[in-house]
Amino acid sequence: MTADERTVQDAVASDEAAVGIPAQGTPPASPPPGSAAGGGGAARMPRWLPRALILALALYACFQIGSWAFHQLIGLLINILIAFFLALAIEPAVGRMAARGMRRGLATFLVFFAVLGAGIGFVVLLGSMLAGQIVQMVEDFPQYLDSVIRWINGTFHTELSRVEVQDSLLRSDWLQKYVQNSASGVLDVSATVLGGLFKLLTIFLFSFYFAADGPRLRRALCSVLPPAKQTEVLRAWEIAVDKTGGYLYSRGLMALISGIAHYILLEILEVPYAPALAVWVGLLSQFIPTIGTYLAGALPMLIAFTVDPWYAVWVLGFVVIYQQFENYVLQPKLTARTVDIHPAVAFGSVVAGTALLGAVGALIAIPAVATLQAFLGAYVKRYAVTDDPRVHGHRRHGGGRALARMRSALRSGSGAPSAPQGAAGAVPPGTDAES
Repeated sequence: MTADERTVQDAVASDEAAVGIPAQGTPPASPPPGSAAGGGGAARMPRWLPRALILALALYACFQIGSWAFHQLIGLLINILIAFFLALAIEPAVGRMAARGMRRGLATFLVFFAVLGAGIGFVVLLGSMLAGQIVQMVEDFPQYLDSVIRWINGTFHTELSRVEVQDSLLRSDWLQKYVQNSASGVLDVSATVLGGLFKLLTIFLFSFYFAADGPRLRRALCSVLPPAKQTEVLRAWEIAVDKTGGYLYSRGLMALISGIAHYILLEILEVPYAPALAVWVGLLSQFIPTIGTYLAGALPMLIAFTVDPWYAVWVLGFVVIYQQFENYVLQPKLTARTVDIHPAVAFGSVVAGTALLGAVGALIAIPAVATLQAFLGAYVKRYAVTDDPRVHGHRRHGGGRALARMRSALRSGSGAPSAPQGAAGAVPPGTDAES
């Protein structure tokens, strides 16, 4: 090979190296580690991915454990919530006794003893009265059945007899199944009663500690908050005490008035079991707002119907009239300074509380909503309402004429252009249209 040929070959090799073509006889260089030939191949796992997976699994495990613990402790949490509202209800009485120099623990014990004594006395009296009424009702059941059968036969021209009704009732399958289930469920009832007593003891124990150690509890709560937040918490606590206590006191007073009013009516109509029915109406009508009176009035109507069908109509009319009197006269005066909330809001809060916590939610829904409403009302900015008839539900005078003028102005501004002067049908300015 001559020198010229060697020079040309070296020049070609240098050009191929410049464009990335490997020289003949030399193996291609291996790609660097971590790179993929042609953009493909396996990539290394990022360093943060294992730690992220471990963290996600740990969070999921904590969520599952927390959910399991919450479901296991839901009964205890509900009991503590009831105890807290009970402590708020007796807080005014305990506070007044403590302000006079009595130790707070002793004052709480005396208040609880009075409440417990009144409750036990009420239950004993009501139970004895109901037991006597139930015995009398069972003894008089054949007479009631005869009166109902006579009314049905006279109204619908049937030929029923008490013996046939009793035989069909005693031989029915549902009655036999009910007796069997009742006999097998004695142990379940006993366990339920014992569980209820344990829950009641738990509620009283926590409520006693909440009421007796109320100042210490407030100090412990405020110690972990800044001064500005401490003021808000203490204010919310005070509002909750006022609303809860006011709610229970006002409802108790209205239950007493309602029971007395219905007792007088039932005694006038000579409806049996008037005391028990009056207590039933008084309690149920006040702790279930708006529709509680109608629900409670169903039982007196049924008992009055057995005496005379027209008595049931009288009871229904009295229930409706008393409900209006309570809503528009009695309740605004008794609850103006305690739980002054709209009846629709009260009913909705009871429905929501029942859906969330059952009977417990129905009891604490109204004071909780009243507390929230009073607390938020202090921070909602309000303005003076304009003096407009439409605010009071009246239409504005001249509103139709103003609307007609507005419509005519819009038509004249967006309608067809007027005809030029001198055109056919145009009226020259200054002339009469009728001339």
